[in-house]
Amino acid sequence: MDPDIQDWLKTNNLGKIIRMEALGGGCIHQSQIIYTSSGNSYFLKQNQSLPPDMFQKEAQGLDVLRIQNGPIFPEVFLVGENYLLLEDLRPAPRCNDFWLIYGRQMAALHLVVEDRFGFQDDNYIGSNPQRNSWNDDGFDFFRECRILPQLNMADGRSLLNSEDVRKLGKLLDKFPDLLPAQPPSLLHGDLWSGNLITDSRGRPALIDPAVYYGWAEADLAMTDLFGSYPEEFYMSYQDVRPLDHGYRSRFPLYNLYHLLNHLNLFGRSYLPQIRNILNRYCSS
Repeated sequence: MDPDIQDWLKTNNLGKIIRMEALGGGCIHQSQIIYTSSGNSYFLKQNQSLPPDMFQKEAQGLDVLRIQNGPIFPEVFLVGENYLLLEDLRPAPRCNDFWLIYGRQMAALHLVVEDRFGFQDDNYIGSNPQRNSWNDDGFDFFRECRILPQLNMADGRSLLNSEDVRKLGKLLDKFPDLLPAQPPSLLHGDLWSGNLITDSRGRPALIDPAVYYGWAEADLAMTDLFGSYPEEFYMSYQDVRPLDHGYRSRFPLYNLYHLLNHLNLFGRSYLPQIRNILNRYCSS
């Protein structure tokens, strides 16, 4: 453990560490709950082989996403190159109306808008870099900062063949005809089911953001990629922020970004899903 953490506990009269409990489930970091003699507990993420700014960018995202009426995010207490010390949300069983509450919260988050797409800094999607250069055009942003960096990475690693690359390029040209124009909303950016937890009262809470301003439909699309949300979530969301007709049919297009990222992170097992989407929209 970094000595800064013990110094912070001591300086703030938060007691001595009496127990550390390792947590499973993460694919990148080592995670633990720290218990102190004062009765407090903290969530600690550690990794000795990260880019030096990764935890700083995660902390930045958590702070930006913490808005009134939005989802709960853990408070950031301390951040270093190799660690991130967060509030322990002490997850409890889901409360009544969990999905209705969560739908309204996500709609409130997406109602926070910018006048451009992107973010003040680049950050990370998983352990891969995520480019967030400001762009006035959402289609240009999605092409230049989302799909092309992942495509180039996968092509450079020989994870895609020439036909895959050709079809991806062709599909990118079709995006303005396939997707509706949308304002740049504040997004979590990595909204798969594993990043949805609860707090001590069973209310919805989110972790591990890849924050930027982008299309709200792109954020929602990932709710249907690795597991799916129930219909009441989307109904509750639309009570606050209506969506364009047919939004769920467009989810696979947005999810190409995350599937390409997973291809680059974890290998060719994600190729069939990518090719199914390409074949659906680019038959020749």
